[in-house]
Amino acid sequence: MDVLAAANVREAAGGSVMHMEVGQPSAPAPKAVIEAAQAALAHGRIGYTEALGLPSLRERIARHYRESYGVAVPASRVCVTTGSSGGFILGFLAMFEPGDRVAIASPGYPAYRNVLEALGLVPVTIETSAATGWVMTAAAVERVHAVEPLRGVLAMSPANPSGTMIGAQAVADLGASCRRLGLWFVSDEIYHGLTYEAPATTALAADPDAVVINSFSKYYCMTGWRIGWMVLPEALVRPIERLAQSLFISAPYLSQVAAEAAFSATDELEVVKAGYARNRAMLLAELPRIGLPDFLPVDGAFYVYVDIGRYTNDSLAFCGRLLADVGVAATPGLDFDPDRGSRTMRLSFAGSEATCREAVARIGTFLATGG
Repeated sequence: MDVLAAANVREAAGGSVMHMEVGQPSAPAPKAVIEAAQAALAHGRIGYTEALGLPSLRERIARHYRESYGVAVPASRVCVTTGSSGGFILGFLAMFEPGDRVAIASPGYPAYRNVLEALGLVPVTIETSAATGWVMTAAAVERVHAVEPLRGVLAMSPANPSGTMIGAQAVADLGASCRRLGLWFVSDEIYHGLTYEAPATTALAADPDAVVINSFSKYYCMTGWRIGWMVLPEALVRPIERLAQSLFISAPYLSQVAAEAAFSATDELEVVKAGYARNRAMLLAELPRIGLPDFLPVDGAFYVYVDIGRYTNDSLAFCGRLLADVGVAATPGLDFDPDRGSRTMRLSFAGSEATCREAVARIGTFLATGG
């Protein structure tokens, strides 16, 4: 967000910026979504809904799991949330007590750590590496738990910032270890739908008691609508319903109506995804050519997590110069990995092909002139 703010200042002064920093689609919400919202507005009253969400939307989400994954999920276990962010707050409050230790991967989404700490919980970093495919493994969880007990495990696949994906067997192994050790298993699946060579596996396929958190923000291009969902084990439904009623009353009615329509917009959304795929292919080919050959596997999402260690040990300063000198906004790796992120940066390819190509050209010029 600091990078975005600096980029906006540059643009306001008349400068040109290639935005590669923000993790959101550049495409608008699908037509069906906008039409559903307009129809709801024309109808008149926009009020509260049940705390767990509109029954029709919960049913549609349950149907999504049957159609997309072959997994039977009763609508009674679905909770509609104010984006995945609302889901994490509700889930953490329901599952954990202050002082509980929760494993997260590094590099990883920085808000996990921030929300856990804000709620009095202890994030426990599990470093990933090339040896594990840059994903959290059951073996790593068990090693950490043996040193000092965990209470939960939070995994993300496809991941932010890396785009790496946990395979079906590895997901099953994580779930099995969590059950054996008595840990909550939380699976962030917000980038499902955005995979390029193999489909993602939902944790529910391996562990029906996993807590799955998802959102309409990424694949469905609805970031600003602030609408997401959780799939819960029965034991958590009532506690989370009470928390949701007290903290949020309900997710916004208008966004819920629009979200239900999003499931009918697959054709339009697949066109958007095809654009990401073209950008991905171009970056994977061109980044090595300009002097950035090292990056994590880009299995899904819309990010390339690039090693810039040959040029700098200060990714924050490097990204600052990149913006100031050639007008490319990129996210420093320190956001995602406090220990190793000084040598990495994240590039988002959720924008247009023209933006991505121009960004690569400018980064190439920047590196060729000494950065």
